[in-house]
Order: sequence, then structure tokens, then C-alpha cells
Amino acid sequence: MTKQTSVRIALYQPEIPQNTGNIMRLCANTGAELDLIEPLAFQLNSKSMRRAGLDYIDMSRVHRHSDFNTFVDTISKLCPIIIVSTQAKQYHTDITYPEHVCFLFGQESAGLPSEIHQHNTISSRIRIPMAPSSRSLNIANSAAVVCYEFLRQQDFKSLT
Repeated sequence: MTKQTSVRIALYQPEIPQNTGNIMRLCANTGAELDLIEPLAFQLNSKSMRRAGLDYIDMSRVHRHSDFNTFVDTISKLCPIIIVSTQAKQYHTDITYPEHVCFLFGQESAGLPSEIHQHNTISSRIRIPMAPSSRSLNIANSAAVVCYEFLRQQDFKSLT
């Protein structure tokens, strides 16, 4: 594993290559690392993923995990895992983040299974406020919102 960065974004069984490509671009521009929990519903070298990630794909640090347990075994030793979910009660701005954190996102179509929500390694759950009639934000937009709130709380010390 490479040197630990302050923020990680983890995607549980991502389904839409364009979203993953956009999140790779976010990671490249913020210094975040991206953790992909398999199975993936697409190939990482797919045309739509390359289009979304542009030349930032080569600048991203991406780690693949064969399943959720492998992900937890690796990441829980490095930093707390925080679930980002529409089902959470606490807003993403209501907590003070530790120095290192991993934000975990579920599948675009189904979110995270309940057993992951209940897993003993999850340190907390957060949500992004939305209009009451809204179902959810795009996962790439959500990743950017929470990533930049984390970086803001760190006074953007890793950015210029």
C-alpha cells in the first residue's frame, strides 16, 4: 500500500463507469485515494470510464479490494470508515473529522446492504441535506461534497 493520505473515497460495487471516472478525477485533484470494492459492473479501462476520468485516471491512486471483508481488513487499520447514506441522521457538516478518514458509498442503484450499515468497523454515518422530495444526489457529486468538507476542516493544508 502506498503512503497513507488524509482522505479516501470507497465505492462499494460501483455500477456506472462515468461516476467512477468522475470520482477518480476528484481524487487526482484532491490527493484522495480511491478504494473500489468488487465486483465492479464495468472494466476500469472502459471507454466511458476513460472519457469521464480524462487524463486524471493516470494521476489517481486506485486500490481494488476483492470484497467488503478484504476492504475492511485493510482500511480499518489505516483510518475510520464513515458511511455516506441518505438513511443517516447526522449531516456531513455536523461532525469533526479525524486527521485520516475513509468515506464509504454504496451502489448507485441500491446503496449499501444493511449488514454493512451494521458492521462493527463503521465509525459513523453521515448524510448530505437535500430537499424532502429528493431521492439522492449523484454519487460523484456526493463524494465531492464530503471530500471538500473534510479538506475544509483540515484548512485545505494538502492543497494549494
